[in-house]
Amino acid sequence: MTKKPASPLLVAFAFFNIYVIWGSTYLAVAYGLKGFPPFILVGLRYLAAGLLMFGWCKLKGEQFPPKKLMLRQAVSGTMMLVGGTGLIAWAEQYISSGQAAILVATEPLIFLLFDRKNWSAYFSNKFILSGLLIGFTGIFLFLKLGVAMANPSPMATIASIVVLASAGLWVLGTLIVKDNKGSSTATMNASVQLLAAGLASGVVAFAKGEQTGFSFAHVSAQAWGGLIFLIVFGSLLAYLSFVWLISVKPPAIISTHTYVNPVVAVFLGWLLINEQVNTAQLICLVVILIGILFVNVPGYLKRNRN
Repeated sequence: MTKKPASPLLVAFAFFNIYVIWGSTYLAVAYGLKGFPPFILVGLRYLAAGLLMFGWCKLKGEQFPPKKLMLRQAVSGTMMLVGGTGLIAWAEQYISSGQAAILVATEPLIFLLFDRKNWSAYFSNKFILSGLLIGFTGIFLFLKLGVAMANPSPMATIASIVVLASAGLWVLGTLIVKDNKGSSTATMNASVQLLAAGLASGVVAFAKGEQTGFSFAHVSAQAWGGLIFLIVFGSLLAYLSFVWLISVKPPAIISTHTYVNPVVAVFLGWLLINEQVNTAQLICLVVILIGILFVNVPGYLKRNRN
């Protein structure tokens, strides 16, 4: 039986979610930080999203991953969502949401450096080598010019480096489960990752003393709005759209969200909360995106040949 093609309208809606909603989560974090400490914010985000997703999975009768793979999923989720997104939330106390998004856009470049078993293929390709050189030149210029011109404080530079480290942790987390997903569904695996990240964020928040002086009664409506947006749209709708698109569209097409997310984040930060965007930052963003385009050229060529 021929598989029925996906609805073009549904595909367009899913791409809107991974393009615009994922790009807008950086702004939602900025709003959330108006009332929540960073790791309390991400802890509540992932715990709530994880419980909702897990409840949905159990209603459908889905099974847990085996114990060994469940532990792997939990470690992966902690690295990606606490080490990744949690550190970004911390960094947004010192740099703008747009600056954070630009730095996170480097994940495809970092992935190539960490995916060691494919180094021979990567580093023998002129497009990938050129893309890495261009992309990391853009990162260097961003740290030297984009951040320094917008915010000359030492904490802004430290926060920028922390965001790059968070991108590395996200990549490592994805590599842990890249070829070890098991027989459980992607949704069940994601719920395990989210729940583990929520609990781990709570531990980090407690260790940092974020609960001291914090009260839900003092959280502003803007901060609650940011948290709800992150839970419903960022961690549920956009992620499920991403999982579904993987089953109906080529990965090279889905990966185009890498180009769009930082542009959306920079624009929304400028439009809604008056984040300053200087020419140096925009130039560096273009350089980084050109680098990402180059490293993706082999994938595009392979897809066209097929």
